[in-house]
Amino acid sequence: MAEPEDVRTLARATRLALSREAERGRGDLWAIAAGEKVSPRPKRAAAPAATAAPAATTATATEAPEMPPLVSPPGDTLEAIAAEVRACTKCGLHETRTQAVPGVGRGATGIVFVGEAPGAEEDRRGEPFVGRSGDLLTKIIAAMDEKQLIPGVTVSREAAFIGNVLKCRPPDNRNPMPHEIETCSPYLRRQLAVLKPRVIVCLGKFAAELLVGAKGTIAGMRGTVYRYGDSKLIVTYHPAACLRNPAFKRPVWEDMQLLAREYMST
Repeated sequence: MAEPEDVRTLARATRLALSREAERGRGDLWAIAAGEKVSPRPKRAAAPAATAAPAATTATATEAPEMPPLVSPPGDTLEAIAAEVRACTKCGLHETRTQAVPGVGRGATGIVFVGEAPGAEEDRRGEPFVGRSGDLLTKIIAAMDEKQLIPGVTVSREAAFIGNVLKCRPPDNRNPMPHEIETCSPYLRRQLAVLKPRVIVCLGKFAAELLVGAKGTIAGMRGTVYRYGDSKLIVTYHPAACLRNPAFKRPVWEDMQLLAREYMST
C-alpha cells in the first residue's frame, strides 16, 4: 500500500493533469463566426474537473478586491496621458524602447481591451496590437461586428480603446516585472478613469491579475463578471495564446458573447 506522502503526490499530479485538460477548448473561432449560430453557452450540470471552464451564462458580478478608486486629475485627457507616456523615463524600459505605446481608439463604444505589453512591431510603430496577435484581435472585433453581437452598436478598433499594462516593450518580449507594472500601471488606471468604460476585457494573465486584484489562471477567471469601479470586467485568453494554441479560440468567442450580454445589460 502506498504511503500517505505518495498518495498526496499522486493526488497533486492528478489535479495538475485535470487542470491542464480543463484549459483546452474545442472548435475554431472563425468557424463559429462564419457559420454557427451565436447563442449563450448551455448551463452545465456539476461535472468532473476535466470539463471546460465554467460556462459564461453562470457569470455573476464580483467586486474586484482592494482596487483603488477610479480617479484622475481634473481635466485629465487621453491625449495628455499619451504625451506623458511618450516622455516617460520612470523605469529602465525607456532605455531600450523605440517608441512608447500609450494606446489607441476613442473608447466611444465603452469597450476597452487591455493586454500585457507592446511587442516588437508595436514598439516600432507606437501602436498596440498591430503584430500577429494584433491581427487576430482585429479579426475578433470584426467578427463581433459582423455577427452584430451588440445590436445597433458598431464594434471596431477605432470605436473601442486598446491598451496595455506596460506602455514600453520589455526586452526580448520577456514578462513584465513587478516593479515595472507598479511604475507603469497608473497610466492605465488614469486612462480607465477618463474613459469610464462599460466593459473592460482583460487579455491574458497580467492584465487580469492587475485589474481583478487577485492571482489565478485564465481558465479559472474567465466566465465571471468582475467589477472595476463602475465598469464590468471580464477575462479571456490573450490573442498570442490563441496563436500558440488554436483550441483557445472558441473560449475567446464565447467570452465575446459574454461581453455583449453584459454590455446590453448595463
